[in-house]
Amino acid sequence: MSTLALNPPLHLVTATQAERKPVNKWLVTVSVSFGTLMGAIDASIVNVALTHIRGSVGATLEEITWISTGFVVATVLVMPLTAFLGRLVGQKRLYMISLGVFLLGSMLCGMAWSLWSLVFFRVIQGFGAGALQPTEQAILRQTFPPKEQGMAMALFAMAVMLGPAFGPTLGGIIVDNASWPWIFYINLPVGLLGLAMVWRFVQEPDDIRVANQLAAAEQKRNIDWQGIALLSVGLATLQYFLEEGDKNSWFESRAITACFIVAALALVAFVMRELAAKVPAVNLRLFKDPVFASGTLIGSVMFAMLMANMFLLPVFMQEMLGFTATQSGINMMPRTLVMMAVTPLVGRIYNKVSPRTLVGIGVVAFSIGAYQMSHFTLETGTWQIVSSLIWQGIGFSLLFVPLTTVALSKIERAKLTDATGLNSLFRQIGGSVGLAIFATLLGRSATQGRASIGAHVGITSPDALMRLQQTEQGLIGRGLDAASAHLAAPAALAGEVARQAMVLSFEKMFLLAGICFMAILPLLAFLKDDRSMAGAQKPDVHLEM
Repeated sequence: MSTLALNPPLHLVTATQAERKPVNKWLVTVSVSFGTLMGAIDASIVNVALTHIRGSVGATLEEITWISTGFVVATVLVMPLTAFLGRLVGQKRLYMISLGVFLLGSMLCGMAWSLWSLVFFRVIQGFGAGALQPTEQAILRQTFPPKEQGMAMALFAMAVMLGPAFGPTLGGIIVDNASWPWIFYINLPVGLLGLAMVWRFVQEPDDIRVANQLAAAEQKRNIDWQGIALLSVGLATLQYFLEEGDKNSWFESRAITACFIVAALALVAFVMRELAAKVPAVNLRLFKDPVFASGTLIGSVMFAMLMANMFLLPVFMQEMLGFTATQSGINMMPRTLVMMAVTPLVGRIYNKVSPRTLVGIGVVAFSIGAYQMSHFTLETGTWQIVSSLIWQGIGFSLLFVPLTTVALSKIERAKLTDATGLNSLFRQIGGSVGLAIFATLLGRSATQGRASIGAHVGITSPDALMRLQQTEQGLIGRGLDAASAHLAAPAALAGEVARQAMVLSFEKMFLLAGICFMAILPLLAFLKDDRSMAGAQKPDVHLEM
C-alpha cells in the first residue's frame, strides 16, 4: 500500500468533516453489535435443533452435520478477506451488505424444503456472518478514543463470547415452544433494526474512507486472484478436516487425509504468494509485530479452550449426571452471567493495569476452574459445577479484553480491518481445533479407561465377584427373576465400568485444558502495551459527542 493511502492529504480528510454531525459512540456500539451477536449465536443455535431438523428434512446423522459445517466453512472463508472487500466497497457499506446477506440467508433457511437446500442457505448465511465480527471490531477501535480502547473491546467481547453461550439455550426455548424454522426467522426483526441503526448512526472515519479509496484503486489494478483462490481452497479443506475428521476416524479416511494434504499445500503456497504479491489480498506482514502475533495466538488458544469446555461440560452433565438439556443450560448460565458482570469492569481498569497482569490472572483463574472440573464425579452437584464456572467466567473476561486490545495496539488505523480479520480467523480456527482435539481425546481416553478398569473386574477378582452378586441381588429386588437377573448382572456391571471410564476421561480432558492454558504463560513476555502508540489510532473528532 502506498504512503499516500496510509497518510491521505489533509484537504481530502477535512473536506467532509464539516458536513458530518458528531455521533454518539454508544449508539455506534449498539448498532454494530446486533450483527455480531446474531452471527455468534447462529454458529451454535442450530445444534439443539438438529434432531427436529433431521426428522423434517429426512437426513441421516452424517448428513445433518453439514448444516453446521457449511456455515462454519463459509464464515472462515470471508473473515481474512474482510479488509480486501472493505477497500472495494467501503467499511460501513461492507457491514451493511454482510448483514443483509446474513438476513437473506436466515430467511431462506427458515423456508428450506430439503437438507441440501438448507445447507446451501446456511452457506449464504455464513458468507454474510464472516465479515461482521472483524468489521465491528475495527469500527469500535476507530470510534473510541485511545484511553477507552479497553472498554471498546469489552463491548466487542460481550457480543463474541456471549453468543455461543446463549445460542443453545435460546435455541432450546424456541424449538420447545415453536418450530425449528423460527431459530432463523427470529434474526429478521433484530437484524433489520440493526441494519437501520448502522445506516443512521455509523459514520466511516474520513481518514479510513479516503485511505480505502486510494488503496482500492491500486488493489483493482493488481487483484490477487491467485492468493484468494489458494486461501479459499486451503481454509475450506482445513475447516472440513477439523469439523469432520473425528467422525471419520481422521487419517483412516481417504477423504479426510486428502483434505489435510490439500489444506497444507494450499496454505503454504498462499503464504508464499502473499509475501511476494505486490498488493496481497491478506496482509500477513502484520505478524511481524510480536505483540499482534502473540496476542492473536493466545486468543486462538483461549477460544480453543472456550469451545472445548462448551462442548465437554454439557455432555458430561447430560450423559453422566442425567441432566436434561434445560437443566444443563441453566447450570451453564453462571459463567455467562459472570462474564457479563466482569467484562465491562476489565474494560474500565484496562488503562490502569498491565495487560500481562490481567491475562496472567485470567489464565490462573481458568486453570483453577479446570482443576475443579477434573475432580467431577457421578456424585457432583450443582454447586461444584457453578463454582468452577465462576472461576472460568472470571478467567475468560480477564483474557479476552486485554488480548484483543493489546494485540491491535500497534496496528495503524488504515490496517485495523486487516488485523481484525486475521484475529477473528485465528479465533475461529482455534475453536475448531479445540473441539476436534478434545472430542477425539475424549473417546480415546474412555476406551483406554475401560481397558484399565476392566483388568480389575475379571472373574478372578473377589471385589468384582462381590459387586456382581450385589448387582444381581439388586436386580432381583427390582422384580427380575433369578435367571434373568443372573444374565443381566454382567451387562449392568459392564455398563457401570463404561460410565466410570467415561468419567475418568472427562476428568483428564478438564485437567488437560487447564494445563494447556498454563503453558501459554511464557508468551506473555511479548504482550508489551506501548501506550505511546495510542496516538496512531486517535479517532476523528466527528465520532465523539
